Amino acid sequence: MQDAAPDMPARSRYRHRRVSAATDPRDRLLLYATAFLRAIATGLVGVLIGLYLAKLELDAARIGFVVTAGLAGAATATLVATFAADRLGRRRFLLAIAALMVGGGAAVVFASSFGVILAAAFLGMVNGMGRDRGAAVVIEQAILPATVPAAGRTRAFAWYNILQDTGHALGGLAAALPALWRSELGEVTALRAALGLYVALLLVTAVLYLRLSPVVEAPRREERVRLSPESRRILWRLSSLFALDSLAGGFLTTALLSFFFYERFGVDAGTIGPLFFAARVANAASHVGAAWLAARIGLVNTMVFTHVPSSLLLMTVPFAPTFPIAAVLFILREGLVEMDVPTRQSYVMAVVRPEERTVASGVTSLVRLAGWAIAPSFAGLFMQGVSLATPLLIGAVMKIAYDVLLYRAFRRTRAPEETPAVPSVG
Repeated sequence: MQDAAPDMPARSRYRHRRVSAATDPRDRLLLYATAFLRAIATGLVGVLIGLYLAKLELDAARIGFVVTAGLAGAATATLVATFAADRLGRRRFLLAIAALMVGGGAAVVFASSFGVILAAAFLGMVNGMGRDRGAAVVIEQAILPATVPAAGRTRAFAWYNILQDTGHALGGLAAALPALWRSELGEVTALRAALGLYVALLLVTAVLYLRLSPVVEAPRREERVRLSPESRRILWRLSSLFALDSLAGGFLTTALLSFFFYERFGVDAGTIGPLFFAARVANAASHVGAAWLAARIGLVNTMVFTHVPSSLLLMTVPFAPTFPIAAVLFILREGLVEMDVPTRQSYVMAVVRPEERTVASGVTSLVRLAGWAIAPSFAGLFMQGVSLATPLLIGAVMKIAYDVLLYRAFRRTRAPEETPAVPSVG
């Protein structure tokens, strides 16, 4: 497969080959490490932020607003990254993102005023989703394809996501720490101490970014990258569908799911943390299966045929009579729901030209973050005013609608490596 599109100018194709060859393989390992550490932090804060805010006597509606503020901050940073990171410098931008996350996270840990927490969550991009999908991921994903041959791209994204979800799992497990410290420190102080670990992990990622080589930077261009008409058309259709999926996902943030289990079954962080550890382990294992399955049935088929069953399983969770049954159903759902992530990322990177990857990654991530940012406020209001189960049911139905529409729109648009080669004549 030719990773650069056939209609690319010769100079662009040469530049892409030169950059790919020059990229230091240590950069890929550093990106894996930063993704892993940031994911631990995200998994930790995703589980604990809702419980922590509840202990500060914030109701479900205000918790939803804080989650929305954090995701809105992440969406804003992603917007800037999409159109400015390549020009300002990828490494410099990654450092700036890490610094803001450290500062905002520290402010959330020590603040007690709702207004201050809201502002700090926005500036620090505090991620109540429990899954790392922010501006740093956009830049890392734009770098990653150049570190491997085209045939290894989906596998590289699978390993990137395996490390992310392993980190998410460890973060969920670390969320049980306040239960161990509660007798000595008190409940609120124990939660703050655990959230301090979140800040420390983000600080380490900033240090690792300093070690990236200069070749991770985008090739210098006299003009801003302009999407080809074909790429623009594909991204428009994909982004419209991703908006629906992300809006559904915004009803299902880890912070609100943790709050759901806390209120519905009366379990605390000592139980919820291990639950999300098991869920993220299931996520991580599913990425290996996703790469294997995509090689046999295609990227789009893998996205759709694994996502629909996960949504059906989610719809059963609110009706479980006991916590153990709800936990089993939830973990089964988590074993399927993330199989579309590496395949989706690989698909987006495959259907655009190499020089369009930062913009493509940024636009699709921005759409997803925007949807995530909008929904939690409504989810919190539904939880408070209708029932705890309402966001789960709404999110599941919307995700099924997304899968059906995605399959109809893209089942015939394949990644280049999935298209049989046409033998030359003569």
